[in-house]
Amino acid sequence: MLELIKAGGWPMIPLLLLTVAALAIVVERFWSLRRERVLPPGLGDEVRVWVAKGKPLEQAHIDSLRSNSPLGALLAAQLDVRQRGREVMRERVEDVGRHLVHKMERFLNSLGTIAAAGPLLGLFGTVVGMIQMFLGILDHGIGDANQLAGGIGKALVCTATGMIVAIPALAFHRYFRGRIASYIVDMEHEAMRLGDVLEDTAAATAGNARKKP
Repeated sequence: MLELIKAGGWPMIPLLLLTVAALAIVVERFWSLRRERVLPPGLGDEVRVWVAKGKPLEQAHIDSLRSNSPLGALLAAQLDVRQRGREVMRERVEDVGRHLVHKMERFLNSLGTIAAAGPLLGLFGTVVGMIQMFLGILDHGIGDANQLAGGIGKALVCTATGMIVAIPALAFHRYFRGRIASYIVDMEHEAMRLGDVLEDTAAATAGNARKKP
């Protein structure tokens, strides 16, 4: 492996740096986008039961929910405007949802850039190696054909390395995008269910108020 890195020359240095960066991003995103961290099990049911009891919602409890997780932040934003109607709640959910998506997609643009830049940087390294090889031929002649073939093989090391970096980076980029999209669908579903409970609770409260003499 070390011999291949040496054969690629100095263009291998940025390729190795891209490899390290891509690996760090993938590990960090796997940790940050764990399902139990984004959508804690049972949180939606807990909030709906809490709201359905009809008790006053304390701001401290809502703030605690907001810091719990991305799903908690979405539901807390919905509770902030619970008395302003379904349309206002929907707009608030959409606004907060966009911010949450932006946070969950952190570093994914960088991962996509690595996937796009890897092959180009590998091709650049190969071109540099070929130029050096042909300049050597110009100065010293073709010489041994086996050495010429070996020089071409060494030059292609950068292209192979660039593809090795880019293919996993692209695959993980698509994977994390799909995971985030799945989370957003589930979060929207939880928000709709909470909206239904809020409407039912408001209707029940209004009905009880009318019954009082």
